[in-house]
Amino acid sequence: MTLTGRRILTCALAAAGGALFLVAGLPLPLLLGPMLACLLAALSGAPLADTGWLGTLMRTILGVAVGASITPGVLAGLPDIAASLAFVPVFIGVIALIGYPLLRRAFGFDHATAWYGAMPGGLQDMLVFGEEAGGDIRALSLIHATRVLVIVTVAPLIMTSYWSVDLSQPPGQPLSSVAPHELALMAACGVLGWKLAERAKLFGASILGPMILTAALSLSGFIQHRPPAEMIQVAQYFIGIAVGSKYVGITPRELRLHVTAGLVYSLALAAISLVFIEIIVQLRLAPGLGAFLAFLPGGQAEMIVIAIIAGADLAYVVSHHLLRIVLVILLAPVVARVFRR
Repeated sequence: MTLTGRRILTCALAAAGGALFLVAGLPLPLLLGPMLACLLAALSGAPLADTGWLGTLMRTILGVAVGASITPGVLAGLPDIAASLAFVPVFIGVIALIGYPLLRRAFGFDHATAWYGAMPGGLQDMLVFGEEAGGDIRALSLIHATRVLVIVTVAPLIMTSYWSVDLSQPPGQPLSSVAPHELALMAACGVLGWKLAERAKLFGASILGPMILTAALSLSGFIQHRPPAEMIQVAQYFIGIAVGSKYVGITPRELRLHVTAGLVYSLALAAISLVFIEIIVQLRLAPGLGAFLAFLPGGQAEMIVIAIIAGADLAYVVSHHLLRIVLVILLAPVVARVFRR
């Protein structure tokens, strides 16, 4: 089957999964439906494929959504979350101290694979660093994909059962309520921001670049709305495909070793996250839902989608994830070399 045919098959299966979740009234149908449909199809050996540049383009919508949420009022409130942000480096350190020995000793991965597999950073960045250090790229991909899969699947269930969050509500205003000139500005910020950030070799270029450009227009008053609900829903669909299709071509050995390692590591991460979430809540640094979404080390795009739909404080949640990813990208290679010595 050609690449185009595989992509059409993938999109069709993802659409069927989303439709099934919608009919069943399950949470986050346009994210979890496509994700789990692609996962099951990949595990059964279906010839799926990611959506290439189109999937990356859809991620720019999330960067625009975050940037549009950055207003003068949000900037004025940043000092109020400084105490909460101070816990992020400690959070990363605890994850490293537990995750690295777990993957190195319990599962027998080499130093580079265990270290970059344990780092809660962006998937692409950890793959690049891991490859340069001689790690197993396939193992890293499956460990991190499993981390994101577990967190994105379990988080909505906890949110609906514990906080009674309605995750079936539209993730914003309808398309008809946003002025055409604002939609044009959002589209320009998305594409231009992505390409400029990519040229500057910025991590998470498809999200961070659009976020920066849109924030500038939001602070200056040119953009006063987030992307409409329909755009966020399309972005969810493509993110679900991206997560589920990571398991294409998986072998029984990879399923037994790499995915099992990812599952055990995810459980360890969940326990660590719950401790920090409880500390933040007890110190009254943030409400429970905000702390929950800020200290769950899922994928940046996935956590943004969930935060938008849950109606959480997007600036609070995103600032914690950005700081986590920046610190991991800056420090992980340095600490890895020290550990090797």
